[in-house]
Amino acid sequence: MRVCVTGGTGFTGAALVLRLLGDGHSVRVLDNKPGLIAAELTARGAELTYGSVSDRALVAGAVAGCDVVMHLAAAFREVEASDALYREVNRDGTRIVGEESARANVRKFVYCSTQGIHGHIENPPGDETSPIAPADFYQQTKYEGELELATLGARGLDYTILRPTAIYGPGDPGRFLMLFKRAKRGAFPMFGSGITYYHPVHIDNLVDAFILAAEPGKGSGEAYLIGDEEYFTIEELVKRVGRAIDVDVRIHHYPIWPLIIAGHVCEKLCKPFGIPPPIFPRRVDWFRQVRAFRIDKARHDLGYQPRVGIDEGLRQTGDWYREHGYLR
Repeated sequence: MRVCVTGGTGFTGAALVLRLLGDGHSVRVLDNKPGLIAAELTARGAELTYGSVSDRALVAGAVAGCDVVMHLAAAFREVEASDALYREVNRDGTRIVGEESARANVRKFVYCSTQGIHGHIENPPGDETSPIAPADFYQQTKYEGELELATLGARGLDYTILRPTAIYGPGDPGRFLMLFKRAKRGAFPMFGSGITYYHPVHIDNLVDAFILAAEPGKGSGEAYLIGDEEYFTIEELVKRVGRAIDVDVRIHHYPIWPLIIAGHVCEKLCKPFGIPPPIFPRRVDWFRQVRAFRIDKARHDLGYQPRVGIDEGLRQTGDWYREHGYLR
């Protein structure tokens, strides 16, 4: 097949592109920046184009002649990003990519949304019928992108939506790196009880879901939560991160309310200057927001089955961080 992957130079997108290339497909990538792996993607045979998914002419050229479009590009947790930019990329960009894909007669459109549209899960585990309760503008605009696809689906676009849980794995320079760095010190500050649930998904498991969803007619018009086999309390997750790098982590508990206040203050002070705040509300939410889901629907409809378990996945990730100098 010829496949277009938007956001294909990011962590998730690049892993997907490499899998597609390895499976013998022709891949065209549209992203607004090279990322850390662009040279490798080009060397493997991917065709890279740089620009925004809000540029209709660029999008039309990227999807032309493609059998499948996998739309992962998004404005995501960028300190300097305005609400208007989130909406331009996550809502309007999704509509544009969807419209141009329909015009190009692609056979299947797969959209990467987020578990975050469900917000805090009051009675875990949740599922795809859990209330839509986005906690920030990123999550809100990702859901608005889903609504744009529902409109296009009514006009004939064959699409499937994936809502990944917390993505991690080798190559991830983001959220899990902070967990590994703190665990490596041997002591971890836990704000609150530590019994909040967190649901990871290994990058290989998520890429499997994208490949399954790319089949025309499979999961048409449906949304699927994609996570690993298990979810964990954040205290258990920290301990497993420590074991993955052979560290016995001591966990010290502190009240959470001072951290909540500090997160809001830091974000407001840093945002006008475009400075990444050391702490912000979304980071604080990790300590208190419940994220735990059933993945039964994806199993039944897509044939999804997580292959990589948490201990193997964390060991792979820790090894990658060490090999690339992130853990010193």
